[in-house]
Amino acid sequence: MKEILEQALESALTQLVRDGVVPENHGVAVRLTRTREREHGDFAANLAMQLARPARRKPREIAEQLQKALPSVPGLAAIEIAGPGFINFRLEENARFVVLRSIAEARADYGRSDIGAGRTVQVEFVSANPTGPLHVGHGRGAAYGATVADLLAFCGFNVTREYYVNDAGRQMNILAASVWVRYLEKRGVVMPFPANGYRGDYVRAIADDLSVLLGDAGAHPAEQVLDGLPPDEPEGGDKEAYIDALVNRAMDLLGPSLYRQFFDHGLNAILDDIRDDLGAFGVHYQSWFSERSLADSGAIDAAVALLRERGALYEKDGALWFRSTDHGDDKDRVVRRENGEYTYFASDIAYHREKFERGFDRMINVWGADHHGYVARVRAALTALGLDHSRLDILLVQFAILYRGDERVQMSTRSGSFVTLRELREDVGDDAARFFYVQRRCDQHLDFDLELAKRQSNDNPMYYIQYAHARICSVLRGAAERALNAASPSGPEIALLTLDPETDLLATLDRFPEVVAAAAMAHEPHQLAQYLRDLAAAFHAYYNAVPFMNAEEADLVSARLALIVGIRQVLANGLKLLGVSAPESM
Repeated sequence: MKEILEQALESALTQLVRDGVVPENHGVAVRLTRTREREHGDFAANLAMQLARPARRKPREIAEQLQKALPSVPGLAAIEIAGPGFINFRLEENARFVVLRSIAEARADYGRSDIGAGRTVQVEFVSANPTGPLHVGHGRGAAYGATVADLLAFCGFNVTREYYVNDAGRQMNILAASVWVRYLEKRGVVMPFPANGYRGDYVRAIADDLSVLLGDAGAHPAEQVLDGLPPDEPEGGDKEAYIDALVNRAMDLLGPSLYRQFFDHGLNAILDDIRDDLGAFGVHYQSWFSERSLADSGAIDAAVALLRERGALYEKDGALWFRSTDHGDDKDRVVRRENGEYTYFASDIAYHREKFERGFDRMINVWGADHHGYVARVRAALTALGLDHSRLDILLVQFAILYRGDERVQMSTRSGSFVTLRELREDVGDDAARFFYVQRRCDQHLDFDLELAKRQSNDNPMYYIQYAHARICSVLRGAAERALNAASPSGPEIALLTLDPETDLLATLDRFPEVVAAAAMAHEPHQLAQYLRDLAAAFHAYYNAVPFMNAEEADLVSARLALIVGIRQVLANGLKLLGVSAPESM
């Protein structure tokens, strides 16, 4: 009903513009709010007060003009002007039942809107370095990014989901060197594993595959590998210097072609695992964008050249620096090191420039909170390139902290001592993982309670919502066995829903499209999660308070069955948007 009234107000405003009462460039959006007190009606608008300044008229005068221009709206009992110019809308008693008809007609599309009007939005999320399996920290970004993308698509945006694959640079070279050392072990070469290498069992598995594939083609004696390398930790050395020297040794001994096999085999094995993991988690992408492609296509060179042309770069100590402090960053940033290699930041500049060139109306980056320092420098680079950085939203997702009882689980990709997303999913299930990850604001820390996520009780919010859906399905199965049917949403029996809990449930169902739109536009899936909890709580209380199978009141039973059919559909729609299933039995 809210959407219908907003459309009517929009039509009235258009008429006032045609009549010259309000200027065409008034810049005011039509918005209705639900009133907190029923004596003020059901909805209210302060549109007249917002139009007063551009129209140079008194608010009450504009309100009266809008009232006259409003088209007829079925179910609207009265329009009242209050105070300095509020417009209050009071619905007819039977108008509250319209929502059941809307749900029945739209079904899985109830709540869908065209707010986005087809505008293109790119959502880039997860984008974890393919140096190891995804861990539970990545899982929160995956669940959050996927849900934001799905909400935007449900609201009429044309969404592209993208994973930026960091398939170039130092960390990938460290992975390749780690695989090589494990391969050498497999071929009988005894040597210490680098302190700064990737230690997970997945590295051994990749090395085992290469051992079968290559035989001894990549094997070299330990003395040849270690000759002249600086000391490693904990032998009083520098682990960073050692691993860099080891990478260079691998490149020299293996040669470009064989080294690329180690590099690509590690990359592809881990990337395939990430794809499978995310796919099973209900997270899918339209685009997997390669960082390496930026260098191969010359995009990094082109972006740096443009910055140089615009006077945004300078040389110092043999390196090339970006004047990011000119655009609000706390210090200038290196884009090319003394050895001539580009930094990750240079790749990021080229990547974001490429995003703009693809013509998205908006771009959303979902980053871990540990990347907060990158926000200012990326926006500074876009400004220096002459691009409008306001088209880019950067959403920071705080860490998810996993607990086993009272013990916090430490995570480290290098050491291999971490809980993978796959392990979490196997432990608590995909539904619980998806729901628990998004039930709080993304900028709040999340303590992931494994025991709660698995608990089948009202304390578990996901279980509580799913149980409401399953309970309704059970009621409807029981009704069918007794030949009791839900009334038509347009039938006269619906008017029998007069109890306060029934009125409140109808109003809650009517709010669903607003909640979805608000969650999408604010990038806040937790709003939808909270709504579903409230709806489930209201239903459970209603179920415990009223009879559903009293055959002596067949019309009332039919009306109540129609109501819970609507509740079931909204629960299913909401859970689907959160990436959670709606079971029919539990």
